[in-house]
Amino acid sequence: MTDETLTETVPPARHWPALDLTGVDFDPVLTELMREDPVTRVRLPNGEGWAWLVTRYDDVRMVANDPRFSREAVMDHPVTRLAPHFIPQRGAVGFLDPPDHTRLRRSVATAFTANGVERVRDKARGMLDELVDELLEDGPPADLTSAVLGPFPISVICELMGVPAVDRHSMHSWTQLILSSSHGRPVSEKARNEMGAYFSDLIGLREGSRGEDVTSLLGAAVGHGEVTLEQAVGLAVLLQIGGEAVTNNSGQMFYLLLTRPDLVRRLRAEPEIRPKAIDELLRYIPHRNAVGLSRIAMEDVDVGGVRIRAGDAIYVSYLAANRDPDVFPDPERIDFDRSPNAHVAFGFGPHYCPGGMLARLEAELLLDALLDRVPGLRLAVPPEQVPFRKGALIRGPESLPVTW
Repeated sequence: MTDETLTETVPPARHWPALDLTGVDFDPVLTELMREDPVTRVRLPNGEGWAWLVTRYDDVRMVANDPRFSREAVMDHPVTRLAPHFIPQRGAVGFLDPPDHTRLRRSVATAFTANGVERVRDKARGMLDELVDELLEDGPPADLTSAVLGPFPISVICELMGVPAVDRHSMHSWTQLILSSSHGRPVSEKARNEMGAYFSDLIGLREGSRGEDVTSLLGAAVGHGEVTLEQAVGLAVLLQIGGEAVTNNSGQMFYLLLTRPDLVRRLRAEPEIRPKAIDELLRYIPHRNAVGLSRIAMEDVDVGGVRIRAGDAIYVSYLAANRDPDVFPDPERIDFDRSPNAHVAFGFGPHYCPGGMLARLEAELLLDALLDRVPGLRLAVPPEQVPFRKGALIRGPESLPVTW
């Protein structure tokens, strides 16, 4: 994949560094790329070569949902990427195409439907109430991340996955290493392998189970020959990691709210708007650094007036799509009355995040509990003193000092 293989004039490939951004600052490099051209080229800090970057809403949805762009083909192409780890692995659910991807996702679909998520609502609310009870009992000041925003999503995703409470600390430790590039590739890959070995044992033990949790569903699918154990383990690891990413997303959400008291006042005065407000916050918050996983064009495809050649790597930016002014008027403004609000914070197409409804449930419970039970909640330090994670693939505060 060299410039000489293209017959059309192509834009220069821009270097896109891995920036450690704080607060809800939008990536300045992505901002420039969006302004320059809705379809441009980038080089990321790791991997090889260059890739197309698509930023316009309609183009992002088209690429994400078009079978002519393959995740599986990434196995056979060197691709520039953000992290030194997260190297494509054959058979991993993130690098499968339909129908294999569809079949694997179907094995756990019931756990992530509206009914499946509602199954854990009461248990999740009870766990959150206990955490808030402890927060209030210990008194201010406190670190909201370590007291509530960290342990709550871990407990919820482990409940949904069927991971025993005694193993939650190990899950958290592995996930933090996997979601960070600052420890280096060997450390991150070791953590992923250890989590994989854990799920291999757990799924194997549940092959005959009829439980409703994810590992029981995967165990049943493996027992029936619907998926391989390797595929089941890969999906379990992905779901576990994604479930804990809510910690960073909710950290950004509360950082934003606690630095915008006007928004908090309205959410307290009009609790009925909270579901719409959550969608707007999901649209607005820049929840990740740079981009996620790439795709490979399987044939020549025109995207936004640009010819993408067969074999070219391509990324979509859901963050950029959520700021497309043609779809979201005045996109830099947080508008709790925005309607419609068809954001793509959870992705689009076959690889749409299966945990979207679960993440919404957790955000809803967190807003209700912290705004209603801790009415004086506010930052204990100036906003610029809140430390944000460095080298993290999913952005969020390392700690969130609060008082009330």
